[in-house]
Amino acid sequence: MRILLVEDERRMAEATEQVLKQKNIAVDLAFDGEFGFECALSGVYDVIVLDIMLPKMNGVDVVKALRSKRINTPVLLLTAKSEVEDRVYGLNSGADDYLPKPFSMNELVARIYALGRRSAEYQKEDYMLCGDVTLNLTTLELKCRERIYKLTLKECQLIELLMRLKGQIVSKNSIIEKIWGFDSDVEDNHVEVYISFLRKKLTALGSKVSIKTERGLGYRLTESAVKKDV
Repeated sequence: MRILLVEDERRMAEATEQVLKQKNIAVDLAFDGEFGFECALSGVYDVIVLDIMLPKMNGVDVVKALRSKRINTPVLLLTAKSEVEDRVYGLNSGADDYLPKPFSMNELVARIYALGRRSAEYQKEDYMLCGDVTLNLTTLELKCRERIYKLTLKECQLIELLMRLKGQIVSKNSIIEKIWGFDSDVEDNHVEVYISFLRKKLTALGSKVSIKTERGLGYRLTESAVKKDV
């Protein structure tokens, strides 16, 4: 599991990071709302732990902005405020859970695992649709009209990630960490090979969906417009 922890109190953030790493939870840190929002846009996290009181952009605004971008990663809000209205406001803004400060580390870990399980269950659909292609997550088949290609597991995971983030740029590092793991020694050219495999299969299927390279940034799944008759 990989989480994003957005907390401006550095000592608390780093102490929490050490506890979570002992539980085999990979942690990325952000110390202000704007940077936290930029990190969360990658879509590579299983859970986001987000303090409400943050510099540059408060936690509730971060949640609202993520949901407007269709980033549905579960969010756990941390708040020193005890009023019911503040908690309700955060939940109504798109957060999934909240934890008042000060909190027990054991409870934080339990909440993170609970949200991670909920996210995994939510994403267990059998099919994904993107443009004119259908991805069968059970049989690992990519279909466009009557043509079907069988994918390897990694190919399926990669096209699934790009489909979930359609239109967004996904960096090579994000792909490696999400598909091969945070501590993987896989290199960039490994990603390039799998992107090449998927491009060839999309072309062979005659699909309007394609994978574009954004030089120096990563990859983006796009769909070409249907040509109109003149």
